[in-house]
Amino acid sequence: MATVSRALRDLPNVAPSTRERVQRVAQQLDYVANPSAASLAVGRTGSIAAVVPMLDSWYFAKAVAGIEAVLKESNFDLLLYAVTNERERLQFVTGRTDWLRRSDGLIMFDIRLSDDESKRLEANGAKIVTIGTCSPSFPSLMLDEVTATRAAVDHLVAKGHRRIGVITGDAEDLGYRVPILRLEGFRQGLEAVGIEQDPELEIPGGFSTEGGREAMADLLKLDDPPTAVFAMSDEMAFGALDQMRSQGLCAPDDIAVVGFDDNDVSELFGLTTVRQDVDTIGATAARMILASLGNSGSDEPERVLSKTSLIIRRTA
Repeated sequence: MATVSRALRDLPNVAPSTRERVQRVAQQLDYVANPSAASLAVGRTGSIAAVVPMLDSWYFAKAVAGIEAVLKESNFDLLLYAVTNERERLQFVTGRTDWLRRSDGLIMFDIRLSDDESKRLEANGAKIVTIGTCSPSFPSLMLDEVTATRAAVDHLVAKGHRRIGVITGDAEDLGYRVPILRLEGFRQGLEAVGIEQDPELEIPGGFSTEGGREAMADLLKLDDPPTAVFAMSDEMAFGALDQMRSQGLCAPDDIAVVGFDDNDVSELFGLTTVRQDVDTIGATAARMILASLGNSGSDEPERVLSKTSLIIRRTA
């Protein structure tokens, strides 16, 4: 039995003639290994789960691709879940935790875990890596959102802008910290140079192109519109630029625009943006969760800080 198993999996220490014979017979019998039975035998499912708040976002799609590439190299499958509101979050974390049974580990994108929830999941043997939030029980991958946003604001201020609008996200229902932290960085940047932020210049865009378009339309309706706009995602910046174009305006001559992410098509728009290496974020999280599978959990959870950089292009 062991020899057959090794031959079918192309493992070493099997004579070539034996391997050829086993594989030939398996082909004649149309034999396919049962993954469920194999999982029971080794105590692993061979799957990693990932949960995201927005499936249709470029950022999450890109990061998930980075996860999947690393998992594929290690012969792990990816199970993808979407959690879009607090009810779904609670059900996922404390209700029917199907992912605990169906996967060997979980990667959580920007979805909070309370300390009590973390301790309960840890006690149940869950292996988790969090991205964008920090848990006392599990490894985490963080981005310094405040400092990254400050770089964008500092650049606009250095260009002489004093009336700066911001297109924000609005996902507080999930405890989604990204828009909160980026807004904090935005306000800090203005305060550092003595600029008092006008609340009417803060418009939600929902992290979508259409939301960015609508937000820019609202900003342009103001009696005193901004001379520059920071959008908390490139997708919202694309919508903002399109709205400007439809009204005969261009960046940076009429309004300077800065985004966040460095989307794959940002260069085509000439968009000045804060770059985060999204592929690497996903790949790093995947390696962290795979490493945790062989960890007893007694060590201090790993904390990784992802880097950003300001990419200056023609819109600012």
